[in-house]
Amino acid sequence: MGFSYNPAVRTFPIRSGVERATLVRRTYALVFASIIVTMLGAGFAVTQPSLFTAVAQHPFITFICALVPLYMALRNHRTFPQNLGFTFLFTFIEGIWISPLLVLYERMQPGVLGQAGLLTLTTFGVLSLYAIVSRRDFSAWGGFFTIGLWVLIATSLLNMFFRNPTASLWLAAGTIFVFGGLLVFDTWRIVRSGAYGEDDYVPAAVQIYLDLLNIFLAVLQLLGGGNRRN
Repeated sequence: MGFSYNPAVRTFPIRSGVERATLVRRTYALVFASIIVTMLGAGFAVTQPSLFTAVAQHPFITFICALVPLYMALRNHRTFPQNLGFTFLFTFIEGIWISPLLVLYERMQPGVLGQAGLLTLTTFGVLSLYAIVSRRDFSAWGGFFTIGLWVLIATSLLNMFFRNPTASLWLAAGTIFVFGGLLVFDTWRIVRSGAYGEDDYVPAAVQIYLDLLNIFLAVLQLLGGGNRRN
């Protein structure tokens, strides 16, 4: 399971539909560019045996390394081009971090990565469309699913000691539920709530990216039957 960045909701004066459209266009362009960079990071790690082995043996260190550019990207999120540079560095390291897991699942079940990617893309499309066309106020979803996220993290830490395959499958299903809800909430914040200003596309994109990454990893785990790295 990955992680989620969920800042407090603030209201910015987006004064026109053009400004909102600019925010949405920049945000989702950065999301899809970040996904491509993550794939490049994973591919790069696979071609570097020493790096790949080091990441497989010390995933926590790689995870910590990814937090540094993430922090810098969010701290300088309105400073172009540093904001994009740090964001792409973060997503590239994310690709390196998950590369051993991707290779493991693909070896056990060839084609599973494509299936997981397609299901994640479908989930993204359906939930994003729901958040955009619905007239509901999704503000309450943020607190509810954030609590669910902390419960999920605590349960996952416990399962690291017990390593119960059945519990792992339930946790994967719970991850899809929680991050699916957060995806709806985050999409609503970007498109309708005014929680981001026109130039706040980096934190907006990071949030959507993390939702998608966690959903993808959970779907991958379900398709793989709950197998995990040792």
